[in-house]
Amino acid sequence: MGTARESGLAARMLAMRALVGALAATGDPMARVLGRRALADPYPAYERIRARGPVSKHVVGLHIAASHDAAKSILRDPRFQVEPAADHVGVDWNIRPDDERTLVHPMEQSILTMNPPRHTELRRLVAPWFSPKALRERRSHVERMVDERLDALPRGGPFDLVEDFAIRVPISVICALLGLSEAEHRRFVRWGTALTGTLDGMRTLTERRRVRAVVAEMTHYFGALLAQRARDPGDDLISALLQVEVAGRPLAARDIIGLVGLILVAGFDTTVNLIAGGTYALLRHPEQRRLFMDEPERATDAVNEVLRYETPVQFTLRVPREPVSLHGVDVPSNAMTVVLLAAANRDPEVFAQPHRFDITRPNSHEHLAFSAGIHYCLGAGLARVEAEVALCRLLQRFPRLTLAGSVRYRRTRNIRGPLVLPVHPRLAPVTKSGQGIRREP
Repeated sequence: MGTARESGLAARMLAMRALVGALAATGDPMARVLGRRALADPYPAYERIRARGPVSKHVVGLHIAASHDAAKSILRDPRFQVEPAADHVGVDWNIRPDDERTLVHPMEQSILTMNPPRHTELRRLVAPWFSPKALRERRSHVERMVDERLDALPRGGPFDLVEDFAIRVPISVICALLGLSEAEHRRFVRWGTALTGTLDGMRTLTERRRVRAVVAEMTHYFGALLAQRARDPGDDLISALLQVEVAGRPLAARDIIGLVGLILVAGFDTTVNLIAGGTYALLRHPEQRRLFMDEPERATDAVNEVLRYETPVQFTLRVPREPVSLHGVDVPSNAMTVVLLAAANRDPEVFAQPHRFDITRPNSHEHLAFSAGIHYCLGAGLARVEAEVALCRLLQRFPRLTLAGSVRYRRTRNIRGPLVLPVHPRLAPVTKSGQGIRREP
């Protein structure tokens, strides 16, 4: 579509790309973090950003929180709020005139980008499904799903831990929660890959059209599913949402689609990175792996350390609704503020030897991988259960599991985790940390 609107978008993207590229060429660490290509190892850049202070102002107008204290303060401060990506980074994924009215982008039109009171109202409707009581009841289901996936893995040769295990476990769990057919897992993975990638912003007009097609497909899929569940309800979250009322009225279909779309996409995508990243960390640190296998009761601590050490969501955005002063830096009203979660999780003021992977770390639970405040991840508890069960049973089933090839990481800047993780159940252990790492071209 060679429209004037697309031409304008293309011009703005090229200008921003040129600016960020020029700054990156000077060695600017934030420009390198925000560059077109994700860094193979972003943590040195985070260290350089934090060295400028807990809160700093970037030349392009961004304010950056890189310390644990500053990040936690912002996430818990009601003066800082979230906004749809279209408002704070100029991204508009709608293409056709009626897209804004007919399509639902779950990463932008859900509780993820809502503030109170609407955020509170909608979150309250789904929170019981993720309560401690609900998680205790669901744990046996998670254990069964993990065992089924382990039973299906090959015994005599290598396999891709991401594709064959880390993806399939959370997909099974989320599909059961929403009453979806696991047979369509490849479609759901495709949706998740496309939509979580939008957290990086818009990179090309081709990507914009591809994302719009995914949003249209997902909206149509869930719209038809809502109609079917209205006629024939089941024992699942979607059916339950169709029964609730807000202010005496049924919940709008758009709100339901936004909620379930977010739960589907975020509910498995982050957990995939947690399971795969946890496995990779344990394989690269044999002494920690042995400790974990000898003392599986450390599973909760191990998962917390994985979340701290290799944070699946590297950063998030907030905007203050009034002028705020943080650590001696004045942040104006409506100034976009980048909260570097991954940098906060390796802050030496909070975590001793922060670049060391240590499942015995006494305060690993203080990580901010699931955010904090009112936007603390709704599915954090479920993700923990899945990761604990998956890592424990994987290494119980394959105690000699080892790397079997080059590991490729995702190309996205914000969402971090292995894309391909080849392993073998019986090869001699590999002990060299970091061996075989490379990124997807």
